[in-house]
Amino acid sequence: MKLKIVMSACAMALAAATMTSGLLAGQVHAQTRNDAAAPVTLRSDVKIERTEQNADGTEKTALYTPNDVSVVPGDNVVFTLLVNNKGAEPAVGFTATNPMPTAVRFASVGEDWAEVSVDGGRSYGKLANLKVKTKDATGTAEVERAALPEDVTHIRWVFADAIVPGTERTVSYRGVVK
Repeated sequence: MKLKIVMSACAMALAAATMTSGLLAGQVHAQTRNDAAAPVTLRSDVKIERTEQNADGTEKTALYTPNDVSVVPGDNVVFTLLVNNKGAEPAVGFTATNPMPTAVRFASVGEDWAEVSVDGGRSYGKLANLKVKTKDATGTAEVERAALPEDVTHIRWVFADAIVPGTERTVSYRGVVK
């Protein structure tokens, strides 16, 4: 069974702040092999990451909610999914899939076991192992090339271990506003 999870208030604020660019198009999808026994919920959080200078001239990294800053091209965005098992049974075989917002270029994923898709979510793997088909320089022949971060359309986490009842797990990915 697939669950559609509505974005958090923070994500909605980012969507409102960047409505014209469509920064947060899409929804998070999740599924488990035992949905009935283990109701798992997802919450998403979005932060804008900025590097700033302290009064002494040293740099610091600060995270802001989208309501607190004007989101502009080149901004680093940190997307976090909080996975919570509110059931009485372990959630086995849990998978969370997040479409890449169209106004954001994929940068990285926080977990080395996460996978990405470059074909609209039809297949997944490590970015370094994926290929995309494109036209050659003449525009007449189809060629295959190594996938690039800007080709990523989805991020997926397949949890190898059960999510224990009453626990929350966190996964994340980063992007750059186009």
